[in-house]
Amino acid sequence: MTAATIPASAALDAKKRREEQIAFVVMVALLCIAPAMIYPFFLMQALCFALFACAFNLLIGYVGLLSFGHAMFLGWAGYISAHMAKVGTFALGPLVLNFGPQGPVTAILIGVAGSALLGVVTGALAIRRQGIYFAMITLALSQMIYFFCLQAPFTHGEDGIQGVPQGKAFGFIDLSNQMTMYFFVLAVFVVGFLVIHRIINSPFGDVLKSIRENEPRAISLGYKADQYKLAAFVMSAALVGLAGATKSIVAQNASLTDVHFSMSGEVVLMTLVGGLGTIFGPIVGAFIIVAMQNYLAGFGQWVTVIQGVIFVACVLAFRRGIVGEIAHRFGISL
Repeated sequence: MTAATIPASAALDAKKRREEQIAFVVMVALLCIAPAMIYPFFLMQALCFALFACAFNLLIGYVGLLSFGHAMFLGWAGYISAHMAKVGTFALGPLVLNFGPQGPVTAILIGVAGSALLGVVTGALAIRRQGIYFAMITLALSQMIYFFCLQAPFTHGEDGIQGVPQGKAFGFIDLSNQMTMYFFVLAVFVVGFLVIHRIINSPFGDVLKSIRENEPRAISLGYKADQYKLAAFVMSAALVGLAGATKSIVAQNASLTDVHFSMSGEVVLMTLVGGLGTIFGPIVGAFIIVAMQNYLAGFGQWVTVIQGVIFVACVLAFRRGIVGEIAHRFGISL
């Protein structure tokens, strides 16, 4: 690298940071005023799924690992968080752990921890393979978690966990108020988004990108690729768990829908429609898919067909995804 190249590279990095900062400020401003025009519950659902898609994009867009089982982290964290908020008791054979009902923040953090632990176990098994084999292993593990959630006593099978109390965050923020709950969810989303952004733009993130581009070369440079991929998998699982745990408090229930394999397919759809490997693409994709599910519900089963048509249209018209195509055409970083 010559002396002339270094300032040019620094200028490009500064331009990229400035564009991302402007986009972030615009996004947060729009989300702050959105409840005045759009039903807050829809927005809260969309924010939870947006965080889910961003965490999934961390794995597929920046490491190159396609998981067909990421819904297991969403649903697992949701069940744990809902159970801790409502009951707080676990029976492990003769050992009974009675913590009592927990506040929403504690319940969410326990759900995130449970999701991260599940990520360690499943990731250690899955990263031994690559490509379609990795995807199939994650799908198989997800199905195992689904049937466990179907049979485990604390999940209440097909009925799920209903009537989850929203409580008070930090002991004084009443989440039963809809607008208060909305800004709490927005704060959770922003924190999760900034964590993902920091991971991507850190030296750790640079190694992940090098593994995605050329894993043998990264290994030849001394990087232990499997350890980096496992770390990224666990981080993604924990952030998905944050989305799932928050969603269970918002919706006041946890059900098998969130742990079903079809949910893993939906997050792939969100990421590809918005823009794979972009910062803001999964957010746009999540809002589009959630909006379709809400506002096209009157079409019944045809919603799936409509989603398929839109997906094909997006792939043909926007090969980089909606946000990816906009960023490419205008030469900006999104």
